[in-house]
Amino acid sequence: MNIRAFTGIDPFHDWADAILAQIAFKIQLPPSLHAKAVSRYEAVRRHLEATTFFADGIEHFYPQGSMAIDATISTRGTDDEYDIDIIAQLDAKYRRMGPLGVLKALEDALSDYPVQKVIRQTRCVTLVYSDKMHLDVSTAFRQHGTQERRSHIMHAKGPNPGAGDCEVPTNAYGFAEHYKAQTPIETAVSEAFQRRWNDYDRIRADAEVDDVPNQTPFVVKNMATLALQLVKRYRNINHDRKHRSGRMAPSILLAHYAARSSRPGLTLSDALISLCVLLITDIRRASLLGHTLTVFNPTWDEDEFTDRWPGSVAQQDEFADDLVRLVNAVRLLKDGKLDPTHLPAALKELFGDFVVTEAIRKAGQELGGTVQRGTQGYTRAGGIMVPAAVAVPAVAAPKAAAAAVSGSRHTFFGDPL
Repeated sequence: MNIRAFTGIDPFHDWADAILAQIAFKIQLPPSLHAKAVSRYEAVRRHLEATTFFADGIEHFYPQGSMAIDATISTRGTDDEYDIDIIAQLDAKYRRMGPLGVLKALEDALSDYPVQKVIRQTRCVTLVYSDKMHLDVSTAFRQHGTQERRSHIMHAKGPNPGAGDCEVPTNAYGFAEHYKAQTPIETAVSEAFQRRWNDYDRIRADAEVDDVPNQTPFVVKNMATLALQLVKRYRNINHDRKHRSGRMAPSILLAHYAARSSRPGLTLSDALISLCVLLITDIRRASLLGHTLTVFNPTWDEDEFTDRWPGSVAQQDEFADDLVRLVNAVRLLKDGKLDPTHLPAALKELFGDFVVTEAIRKAGQELGGTVQRGTQGYTRAGGIMVPAAVAVPAVAAPKAAAAAVSGSRHTFFGDPL
């Protein structure tokens, strides 16, 4: 696929974007760990192909989700866990076993694999490594004669076959190619991150990572993907901080909106706001009509991204409210209206303690230390940054999020503790 490249904007040149970019840098899967992940899924493929049961039965083995579009981030707030998603496309002869039978066979084939845990899930088998990396293997059957690798993956809760067992339509490969086409390379973004990863790898010297020859290099390609990573991080931190149960908005859905909102040449803060506002608008529209958001894979209208989330109108409204608070915060940051002395705590609320501490420290070093020291800073228009009430975004916001924050029982952006 020939994808046009754009110049774009260096996300580290503007002070507000530089902080967001540093956070994105800290949560990404480093190139050295990306190489390790690639090595691991190739090792899993070789292991499965060497088993008696799956010998000559795996037609294709390929990444899906965040790994396929270079948008993998650390999970939750732990900052050292990464989930890697893989599809094992099987020969049709295994189809007679049924969804649960296929998942159990995959679990059995991996039962002796040298990892900490092997866990059979509803749609995959998860390998948990000692360094906390997770590798999820989903089995799929190709729908031959169709475009872009349309397939069906197995869905079964177990432990016994049930009425809910089924094959779920998916086109992970097609969506990854669509995403790449909709989010073209921005060379200023790619080169800025490559310089930082080179410095990072020189410091670490890859002491903890095995050499992996001839791997596809990890590249941060554009602002849309950086914005996607920041939204995913915010979703994870917010879900844990509020001790919510149930599913989160799926990453594939967020990637879909990142692709839809992508416009080469945006600043990072504007790309982040654009992604959020587009998703908020669609959720609000669905809620006004009294139904949950429904979104399908643009490369196959049988592959529904929202089949397991949202579970209710209330759940999607809750997430929309979360995104409103993120939009508020980013607008305050980009307009220079956050008191520098409050900035670290405000950003930690959004993205977690460790990555924000490191991002502000690094941004302070590169931009003269204004934020790091909590000293007086200046807006891009030349004004002095002073504390300000939370701005009302150009989307429907809940009263709690739109109101000015006061008192110690509230966080920076209107969310009661």
